[in-house]
Amino acid sequence: MAGAAALRRSARRIVRPLAAASPFSRTLQQPERLLSSQASHEHGARGAVSGSELGLYPPERIRNFSIIAHVDHGKSTLADRLLELTGTIQKGHGQPQYLDKLQVERERGITVKAQTATMFYSLATAQTAASNGPDSQRYLLNLIDTPGHVDFSYEVSRSLAACQGALLVVDAAQGVQAQTIANFYLAFESNLSIIPVINKIDQPTADPDNVKAQLKRLFDIDPSEALLTSAKTGQGLDQVLPAVIERIPSPSGKCDSPVRMLLLDSYYDEYKGVICHVAVVDGAVHKGDKIASAATGRSYEVLDIGIMHPELTPTGVLYTGQVGYVISGMRSTKEARIGDTLHQAKCTVEPLPGFKPARHMVFSGLYPADGSDFEALSHAIEKLTCNDASVSVTKETSTALGMGFRCGFLGLLHMDVFHQRLEQEYGAQVISTIPTVPYIFEYGDGSKVQVENPAALASNPGKRVAACWEPTVIATILIPSEYVGPVIMLCSERRGEQLEYTFIDAQRALLKYRLPLKEIIVDFYNELKSITSGYATFDYEDSEYQQSDLVKMDILLNGQPVDAMATIVHNQKAQRVGRELVEKLKKFIDRQMFEITIQAAIGSKVIARETLSAMRKNVLAKCYGGDITRKKKLLEKQKEGKKRMKRVGSVDIPQEAFHELLKVSNSK
Repeated sequence: MAGAAALRRSARRIVRPLAAASPFSRTLQQPERLLSSQASHEHGARGAVSGSELGLYPPERIRNFSIIAHVDHGKSTLADRLLELTGTIQKGHGQPQYLDKLQVERERGITVKAQTATMFYSLATAQTAASNGPDSQRYLLNLIDTPGHVDFSYEVSRSLAACQGALLVVDAAQGVQAQTIANFYLAFESNLSIIPVINKIDQPTADPDNVKAQLKRLFDIDPSEALLTSAKTGQGLDQVLPAVIERIPSPSGKCDSPVRMLLLDSYYDEYKGVICHVAVVDGAVHKGDKIASAATGRSYEVLDIGIMHPELTPTGVLYTGQVGYVISGMRSTKEARIGDTLHQAKCTVEPLPGFKPARHMVFSGLYPADGSDFEALSHAIEKLTCNDASVSVTKETSTALGMGFRCGFLGLLHMDVFHQRLEQEYGAQVISTIPTVPYIFEYGDGSKVQVENPAALASNPGKRVAACWEPTVIATILIPSEYVGPVIMLCSERRGEQLEYTFIDAQRALLKYRLPLKEIIVDFYNELKSITSGYATFDYEDSEYQQSDLVKMDILLNGQPVDAMATIVHNQKAQRVGRELVEKLKKFIDRQMFEITIQAAIGSKVIARETLSAMRKNVLAKCYGGDITRKKKLLEKQKEGKKRMKRVGSVDIPQEAFHELLKVSNSK
C-alpha cells in the first residue's frame, strides 16, 4: 500500500509540470496555426488569441461586414459555412445556426440579439504567393450578425454603422422578398458596399437568372456582381470571402486618436455582469483602462476585453477597426444603451452620431394567470429585462385582473418574442391584454396628452377633445399578381392609403400602403397569408402620426367598467367592434345565479348589449295547485334574492375571453 501511494505521488509530480507547461506550448504553437493559409480545423474555438497577434492586423487588413436577408433565405447557414471555412468552428461540431443562441431564435428562424464573430483568413493570390512578405495576405474578418425584422431596425442601423459592407443574401427560388427590400435600403442608407449573394442554387426550382433580373430592376445591381452559392452543399463559397476582401473597404478609424467605441449590443451574465459587444472606431483599449459612457456619463474600468472567436476569447486589448466584447462591471443592461459611445474617461471626445433612446410602439398589460403568482411573474420579468433593456415595465392594477405590469415594446414581433421567452425560459403563465399603440389626444384648451393605456383615458372628460392622432406605418407587400384584388380590398378595410403599385416581373406585384399601426397590430399578417394562400411577404417601417377620428370604448359588466378590456377604436368601426365584443364575451363568461348584463359603451352612450340569463331554481315545483297568489309570492321572493345577489356578486372573466378579444379588436 505504501509503495502504491509513493507511486501516485511521483505521478502527480510529473503530471503537474506538464499541465503547467501546456498552455505555454499551445500559445507558442497558436500564431503559426492561426496565421497559416486557410486556418486548419484543429484551430477552432479552442485556440487562444493574444493581444500581440491582434496587433499584426492594422485597419487596412480588417474587414467588418454583415449578412442581411429575408427570413429563411439561408443567412444563418451561410454564416456557419464561413465560420467553418476559416476554421473558427469545427465542421460537424456544435449546433447548426451557431450564432442563433436563443431557443426562440432557433424555433422561429429569426435573429433577435446581434452576435459577432471574428475570423482569420488568408487570401492566396498569385501576387502575394510570389512576394516575400508572408504577412501581406492575412486578414481579420468580423462578421456582425444583425436582427432582420423592422422592430429591431434601430439595433440593425447601429450594427450596420460598425460595418463597411454587407452580403445581401437572396433565395434563388423565392427571389426578392419584402424584408430583402427593407434590409437593402437600410444598408444603402448606411453607405455600405453591398455584395449580392444568390443562395440555394442547388434547389430544383432555383432560377438565378430571374433573381439577377430582379436585383437589376429593383436595386440597379449589376448581374455580373452576384455570387452564386449553396450554403448547404458548399458550392461557390470559395468566392465569398475573397469578394469581401476585394469589394468591402477597410475601417477608416484613426489609430493615434483617443479611444472611441460603438456599443452594438449587450447581454447579462450571472457571473460576469453585463457583457457589451463593441466596435473600436478610433484608438485602442486595454484591460485596466478607464472608460466612460457618453449617454449616461458613468465611468467604468475595463475588467476583461477580447474577441468572439466564436465564444468569449480574452486578448487584453482591442485595436482600431476591431470588433469584440468588453466587461466593465455594469450592473444592468439599462446602463449599456445600444448605439452609445464608450470613450476614454476624463477625455472629451465627440460622440458617434446616431444615438437615440428606445421608442416604444406597442403597449400591453401582463398579468399572472393565477393572482398568487404575481411575485414569480415579477421576478421573471426582472430577470428577462436584464437581457432586454428595450422593454419598458411599470406596475399597474386592474379591478378585473389584480396586480400586473404595463409593458412597452418596439413592435409586434418584439412583444411576441418577449411573451414566448417568459413562458419558455421562466415557465410563467400570463394573461396579456389587448395590445395598444400610443395615441395623442388634444383638448379644446390646447393641452395634449399621450395615451398608452386606454383605461387611463377618462370616458367623460371635463374638457372637449379637439383632435386625435395615431401612429402609422409604411407597409411593403409582395404578392403573386393573381391576389392583387383581395389584398387591395383588405388594405382598404384597414383604412390603408395606397402609395405604390408596381410589378416586379410577370408573376409578382409590389404594393406600398400607409396603414394605421393599430390596424396591423394583431391579425393583419395572418389574414394576408390566408387570402394569398401563404405566398405574401410583408414588412413595414414606422411613419409619422396622422389625425384620425378615435373614441374610447368601455366594456361594462352589470354597469361596472372592466378597465382591462377598454380599447380605443375608430369611430366608424365602433358599433361593429362593440357588437362583436359583447357577443364573444357572452359565449365565454359562465352563467351565474344572477343575470349578467354585458354592454359596450362610448362615454355614456351604450352601443351594444347582450344579457346572460341567470341560472334559477324551479321554486314552483312543490306547488301542485292552490291559489295563484301563492305562486306569485314565491316568484317575487326569488326575484328579490336575485337582485340582492346581483348587487354583491362578482363576475369571473376567464382567460379565454381575453384571447378572443385579441381576435375581435382588429378583425375586418
